[in-house]
Amino acid sequence: MSVLLWLLAALVLIYLGIGGTTAAAVLVAATAIGLFYDHWHLLSVLVGLGLLALSLVLLFPGDLRRDRLSRPLLCWVRSKLPKLSDTEAEALKSGTVDWDGELFSGQPDWSKLLDAQPGHLNAEERAFLEGPVEELCAMLNDWAITHEDYDLPAPVWKFIRDNGFFGLIIPKEDGGKGFSHTAHSEIVMKVSTRSVSAAVTVMVPNSLGPGELLMAYGTEAQKAHYLPRLASGKEVPCFALTSPVAGSDAGAIPDKGIVCKGNWQGEEVLGLKVTWNKRYITLAPVATLIGLAIKVYDPNRLLGGDDEIGVTCVLVPRDVDGVNVGARHLPMNTVFMNGPTWGTDVFIPMDQIIGGQDMLGKGWTMLLECLSIGRSVSLPALGTGAGKVACLATGSYAYVREQFGRPISQFEGVQEALEPIAGYSYMMDAARLLTASMLDRGVRPSVPSAVLKYRNTDLMREVINHAMDVVAGRGVITGPRNFLARAYQAVPIGITVEGANILTRSLMIFGQGAIRCHPFIVEEIEAAGMADQDAATDMFDGIFYRHLAHTTRNALRACVLALTRGHGVETVPRLGDIRPCYRQLARFSAAFALLTDVTLLSVGGGLKARQRLSGRLADCLVQLYYASAIIKQWHEEGYPPDQRPLVEWGLKTCLRDLQASMRAAILQFPVPLLRWPLRLLVFPLGATGLNGPDDALGAEVAASIVRDAPIRKRLSRGCYVNESPDDSLGRVLNAYRLANETHDMREKLHAAIRSRNEDELDAIALLMGHQRKELVDWACSQNIIQGEECDKLLEALEALYDVIRVDAFDADGIKKLARCAKGKRQVVERPPKEED
Repeated sequence: MSVLLWLLAALVLIYLGIGGTTAAAVLVAATAIGLFYDHWHLLSVLVGLGLLALSLVLLFPGDLRRDRLSRPLLCWVRSKLPKLSDTEAEALKSGTVDWDGELFSGQPDWSKLLDAQPGHLNAEERAFLEGPVEELCAMLNDWAITHEDYDLPAPVWKFIRDNGFFGLIIPKEDGGKGFSHTAHSEIVMKVSTRSVSAAVTVMVPNSLGPGELLMAYGTEAQKAHYLPRLASGKEVPCFALTSPVAGSDAGAIPDKGIVCKGNWQGEEVLGLKVTWNKRYITLAPVATLIGLAIKVYDPNRLLGGDDEIGVTCVLVPRDVDGVNVGARHLPMNTVFMNGPTWGTDVFIPMDQIIGGQDMLGKGWTMLLECLSIGRSVSLPALGTGAGKVACLATGSYAYVREQFGRPISQFEGVQEALEPIAGYSYMMDAARLLTASMLDRGVRPSVPSAVLKYRNTDLMREVINHAMDVVAGRGVITGPRNFLARAYQAVPIGITVEGANILTRSLMIFGQGAIRCHPFIVEEIEAAGMADQDAATDMFDGIFYRHLAHTTRNALRACVLALTRGHGVETVPRLGDIRPCYRQLARFSAAFALLTDVTLLSVGGGLKARQRLSGRLADCLVQLYYASAIIKQWHEEGYPPDQRPLVEWGLKTCLRDLQASMRAAILQFPVPLLRWPLRLLVFPLGATGLNGPDDALGAEVAASIVRDAPIRKRLSRGCYVNESPDDSLGRVLNAYRLANETHDMREKLHAAIRSRNEDELDAIALLMGHQRKELVDWACSQNIIQGEECDKLLEALEALYDVIRVDAFDADGIKKLARCAKGKRQVVERPPKEED
């Protein structure tokens, strides 16, 4: 009895997170009661008091715990903790932890999510969106840009420069707009709904260019010189990181700078002789200022330190001798400026190091800090923009396109494709806004940025593929009428750049997050790496037992919450009436935290090689994060009832996928002996009950982008809208408007047609297919519609037919185009003296 009561007391204390003298008193009382019930039997006394003594040793620090337990445990932990490269160690120091830390804790505090300051647009930012951004979008003809000009037109480039699009995030005192990250995201998103090429052109200087690095790390002289020039567009920046032989392994870049003396503007100064070969660099063909990530070496010890200094960020003006730019890549038929840049032994002074000579060797930290910002804004905004266009265009098309006498939006098979278009677009927007608001609060979300980049671009692919399925033949014929082709072609770009999605999922999200966001692991790694063994033991002694209690608590919580379907959660917000979802998310957060600890302790340094496991656990974090984003967005908008179907669809989808990912991680866990214990703790009743949205909810979500209602406008909020019948998207929206306005007339027309005999139906069918005016005249003559309605009905029928038309090109013109292009695109070869 003493053992049983001691165990029950210990488990309850751990579950409730109670320690110290209170815990000691409870354990002493439980053991004493047990001994009393056992009549002070010798075995009960020995075992009970032994367990009590052990628990007191664990509860209170002292020499006994430190020397007999902590010191040998530290040696064991050193063998289990993952070995970090210099690059990974720098990654752990970069960025900050926000809501992602709550998810890794196993016990998320929902008030922190709901009370966090949301992003918002001020009056100046709204005016910019409604003014210059609208004007820019109106200037863009994506077909002409991608198939005739192969570039943005000169007036568009001038408009972008003159209106400060290159300086959105640069402070006002330095000549920029000083906009928030939320505004930056909204601007990029809106432009992307009109032209991907234009959106990339705008976003890169504001998120992936030297501007962000200069604002964070530049010297005062560098800021004063470059920031106003970048903001005004006098300097067009690019930043070159990717090398052919390094790819995603940024730590292996071969590009180098050798410390030496050289001539700069007529004077001999200390500087770097830089050699580089970069590719996939956006804006490189037109850049006047090239940012480079290189490794710096000092073989002659001119700086008096080590030979190898490390990754460094430098600025190279285009007009310096030896700089090669201008050649272009053509990424999937989008024509934003992208290409290689290279140079051999190009000399620059130390003043061209971002941050000056003091920042030598600190480039990787600088990049990680700033890349987390860019990854949180640019590609997630593009992905969301694609989703919003798909909602607007595909929902409209499904309503106006008729087959078998009724709109295809009424077919369940089509609804099955419309459902994820609407649901995933809502999810993308929610995650985009949550992460942008973190940036506006000063958070540098290294893990959420990877989550958002990976998932939003992946969902963009899902949404666009479903949209193409609905639009079918209308979407595969390229031409100025096609409103989906460019987004479809651009999908692989988002998937690939800024960290390929495969590696982002399988290496970065969980691999970095498990350590960076863990409440104890970072300190344990620091202790394990200390040279002073006594100091290391002292530090470890103060952390490890709290970590042990944390892991045990999450194991208990995961099991209890699974058995009670989350009803063991202490507090659950009542707003929105989604308490079951809160409970399930709390349950899976505890299970995720447990799996994180078990993985780190059992797999340890082998985690990088267990990329299937890392990828599945990354998927778990993705679903937890996106479910949180959905809740936050609905909360900030005041829980509007018309969003409930989208909210429930998103939460049920996240929980279903979360359950599947966690189950797969456990079933395939690389340590077979741990599979059954983990299954019993995480899924004691089996992995059942979370089956995702049902068909009724799915049909309601699909209808949200078909019906002309406020929720449709909410889903497409932020799109550039043009209802001109001469525009690719405007043509569909114009037909959608006319179809709604003439719905009753067309219903009367269809009813009248169905009531006619077979001979009349053959004649009417001929009129419907080819002679819409005659059909309307017939309807008027039969008093099916009134005279004043005839013109409106004819306009609608003409628009509905125009929507389904596709482009066909003159054969001779295509031959002439081929003859003009033949032999004109010459492949640019690198100089033979290149060193790779």
